[in-house]
Amino acid sequence: MNYRIHYPDTFPLLEVNLGQGEMIKAESGAMVTMDETVDVEGKLEGGIMKGLGRMLAGEKFFFQTLHATRGAGTVTLAPTYIGGLIPLELDGMHGYMIQKDGFLASSNSVEIETKMQNLAKGLFSGEGFFVMRVYGKGTVFVNSYGAIHEVEIPAGRQVVIDNQHLVAWSDQMQYTIDKAAKGWVSSFTSGEGLVCRFSGPGKVYIQTRNPGAFAQWINSMVPAK
Repeated sequence: MNYRIHYPDTFPLLEVNLGQGEMIKAESGAMVTMDETVDVEGKLEGGIMKGLGRMLAGEKFFFQTLHATRGAGTVTLAPTYIGGLIPLELDGMHGYMIQKDGFLASSNSVEIETKMQNLAKGLFSGEGFFVMRVYGKGTVFVNSYGAIHEVEIPAGRQVVIDNQHLVAWSDQMQYTIDKAAKGWVSSFTSGEGLVCRFSGPGKVYIQTRNPGAFAQWINSMVPAK
C-alpha cells in the first residue's frame, strides 16, 4: 500500500494510492476525498458483538471500506482530532494495543479486536475496561492529541508514563498502575496522580498533550453563570 502523510504533527491528512482491487478500512466518517474509481461502504466487521466491543473501547460501531473496484485510485482520510498521525507496521508476530479514538485506518489484512482489561487497569489506566488490539500483517495508522513520540523500553528497564499521554503500546508488554509520587499528599500536590509503569522490552507511543488537562483549561475559560 502506497501512502503519504501530509501535515503529520497537527492537522494530518493521509493520502493512500490504491491499485485496482486494493482496499483499505478506516474509521467511519474518515474519508475526505476519493477518486471516482473507488467505492466506499459501511461495514460491520466481525459481526454485532465485535461492533459493540469497539464501541466499548471508544471507537465507532462501523468501519468504512474504500475499494478501488474500477481501476487504481487515490483516497484521503483525516482523523477527528487535532494531533499527530503515524504508521505502525505489523509483522504478523506482535500487535499493538491502541487507546480509545486512536485508530484511523489500516490495511485490509489487519485484524482488529477488543480486549478487556482487569478491574484495576480498567478503573485507573485512563483507557477504560476495553482497549483495541490490532494484529496480523500490514500497516495501521494511529492518531493522537498532540504529536506522537516513540519510547523504546529495553528488557530489564521500567518507564513510568502518565496515563493521559498513552497512545499505543506493544501488546506483549506488561504494565501496572501506581501513584506517580510517594504518598497521596505528594501525588496531589505534585499534580501527578496515577501512572502506568511499563516494563520492557517493547515500544510505547505517547502523545505530547494531555486531553484531560486541556478540557480543564477550556472549562476554566468559560464564565460562570
